[in-house]
Amino acid sequence: MTAHAFEHDPDNLPAEAAIALSPVVFSQIYKPEHNIAIWQRSLSQQLQTEVTETVATFADLSINAVINQNAIASDIDKALEKLPQAEALKADLAQLVDMFCYLFELNRVGLRLKVLERAMCPRFHVDRVPCRLVSTYSGSGSEWLQNSGLDRSKLGAGNQGLSDQESGLIAPHTKVQSLTVGDVALLKGETWQGNEGLGLVHRSPQVATGEKRLLLTLDFIA
Repeated sequence: MTAHAFEHDPDNLPAEAAIALSPVVFSQIYKPEHNIAIWQRSLSQQLQTEVTETVATFADLSINAVINQNAIASDIDKALEKLPQAEALKADLAQLVDMFCYLFELNRVGLRLKVLERAMCPRFHVDRVPCRLVSTYSGSGSEWLQNSGLDRSKLGAGNQGLSDQESGLIAPHTKVQSLTVGDVALLKGETWQGNEGLGLVHRSPQVATGEKRLLLTLDFIA
């Protein structure tokens, strides 16, 4: 499988990222060298319109739901009952849940859809999960670091109260990578078998004044 990479200087591309214009890239997350798999895509005009209306109308939107693999459409309809006109958004969520379930052989997943006006996790960190799906429908995308460009001993308490920029976490000349609107990413976490101590280091982006993000995450449920 060949990934179509970003049109950047290839020397600056993180080796552990699998990036493509097709969701087939998600299977690359099973390779030990890949810590993140990114499907680059553009949202349809209808979906963009629904997202804009949703963010404007429901500034406090916060949905947490369990979606069963054998009832994806109906579970999403129920979870998004306050958004009856958001048909394109519901269809997109159903597609992503179906892909996530199929890829990891899951019977159900935890879905979170939330409007954010500030950075939810502003410090770089790792997740104690096997793998998480993240996608931003509106606003700035999640930020992450390649393994070769960081000092993991500076995560958490290791920062000694200093900012990520001051603590020594980020190596000199390391580029902070960013997802963009519409991108769908699989972030490999600390509890992925064989990935202990190597979970993807990432953070929420700073949100500009007046900006609202619409963030989706999908998680394993045992």
